[in-house]
Amino acid sequence: EVQLVESGGGLVQPGGSLRLSCAASGITFDDYAMSWVRQAPGKGLEWVSGINWNGGSTYYADSVKGRFTLSRDNAKNTAYLQMNSLKPEDTDVYYCAADPLRYGGGPYYYGMDYWGKGTLVTVSS
Repeated sequence: EVQLVESGGGLVQPGGSLRLSCAASGITFDDYAMSWVRQAPGKGLEWVSGINWNGGSTYYADSVKGRFTLSRDNAKNTAYLQMNSLKPEDTDVYYCAADPLRYGGGPYYYGMDYWGKGTLVTVSS
């Protein structure tokens, strides 16, 4: 069974930091690029960031560029999204997704093979 499990979400004050993790099982992790996609309540999906299969290329939405850093550890089958200088508008459910295009990573969220169930990030004072 394929699983992508996100963790690390929570409540943080504006200006604070969180690190999200996405642990994969049941797949050959380095066969996939990985992406993070977020969704606010009642709104559509927004692609946030992506990384190719070996971590050599990373991509970011303009809204998070310079604040978020995406990395991966293929030995641990895990991708990490470090989020700094968080803003209230970053409040969303964050999903990780496995992209079958190894050299992919964005900016898109369609065509993903697998999705996690999401982790909630709330930025509020």
